[in-house]
Amino acid sequence: MATMEKKTKEKHNSKLNIALIHPDLGIGGAERLVVDAAMELTSHGHSVHIFTSHHDRSRCFEETLSGSFPVTVYGDFLPRHIFYRLHAVCAYIRCLFVALCILLMWPSYDVILADQVSIVIPVLKLKRSMKVVFYCHFPDMLLAKHTTLLRKIYRKPIDFMEERTTGMADLILVNSKFTASTFANTFNHLNAKGVRPAVLYPAVNVDQFGESHASKMNFLSINRFERKKNIDLAISAFAKLDSHKAKNGNDVTLTIAGGYDKRLRENVEYLEELKFLAQREGVSDRVNFITSCSTNQRNALLSECLCVLYTPKDEHFGIVPLEAMAAYKPVIACNSGGPTETVKHEVTGFLCDPTPNDFSCAMAKLVENVELARKMGLEARQHVVDSFSTEVFGDNLNQYILGVARLKCD
Repeated sequence: MATMEKKTKEKHNSKLNIALIHPDLGIGGAERLVVDAAMELTSHGHSVHIFTSHHDRSRCFEETLSGSFPVTVYGDFLPRHIFYRLHAVCAYIRCLFVALCILLMWPSYDVILADQVSIVIPVLKLKRSMKVVFYCHFPDMLLAKHTTLLRKIYRKPIDFMEERTTGMADLILVNSKFTASTFANTFNHLNAKGVRPAVLYPAVNVDQFGESHASKMNFLSINRFERKKNIDLAISAFAKLDSHKAKNGNDVTLTIAGGYDKRLRENVEYLEELKFLAQREGVSDRVNFITSCSTNQRNALLSECLCVLYTPKDEHFGIVPLEAMAAYKPVIACNSGGPTETVKHEVTGFLCDPTPNDFSCAMAKLVENVELARKMGLEARQHVVDSFSTEVFGDNLNQYILGVARLKCD
């Protein structure tokens, strides 16, 4: 009892006013992290406010509508692109507008957690009383295309500003050791100055997932409909399975679900490409596409599937494997990037080469041995509870925030 009272007193005494900035509060791994951060910091007694340039109430995480913390939108009238070009410049302008609104229209915050876009940091630092934490999911310069001379010229000042503004943060956090290593190899100027980011793994709320109900011989892929997510690997691997019937005689199926925004041309085009691939591979009658499913629908899909396929190569972290394992499901993922830090090979799933043959071999093992899938699922659940729960994430984030806030007092 005394310990609980001490923790409560500490929470009360260390209450901070915290703002979070995110470019587009939709549905995705980065958005999930921001929402989890807001929820956990609130639970630690802090006053939290999210600022963003877009928040579609029909396409967002339910927590952003619950009233646990306010969400304020600035700059949604600004363009996201100019004739499907200049996406980065438009994103910078929108985020800068959000930062300026915070600076001019709101009282000073103790700490601001800026997510993804570092250009806001020097603006926020104009108010010296505020400390800024930057969460880097991955260096944007590595995600952007530099394929033509014109693109290289266009990206050069953007890449320069990304490194310099990132280094202005009071604390830099990254989502995995893989990203930390990439950060050091990419930002040579910061690395030479001894700037080292700290690793804060994203998390999953394990309480939202109950006992598994694996009543269907169904493989599940959950990802945004973007080409970099390599979802076609799931379809090609599924088509390579020797038999489309399990031992019990039921058809083996594949469900592809994920974030879908009709405003984004790539989402629209890639979905059509995937449907065409399923048809060409002769499995379109066993592949089901679900766009922008709700949290409840996603949880139901996880509960009923046999296994989750996670197809991105060199993914920076990947929240889907955690959600799958929290739902008692094994994961088949690429043997690179973040999943190598979250999926335990042949214990909570399989880490494979990103080829249809390797993925299909792992899939066949679970089709032929459902008990193996169940056993791996139990191991997976415990692994997430021990290392990747929102409680673990919240405690670690809170310590980082308090540490930055102390710099303000010193």
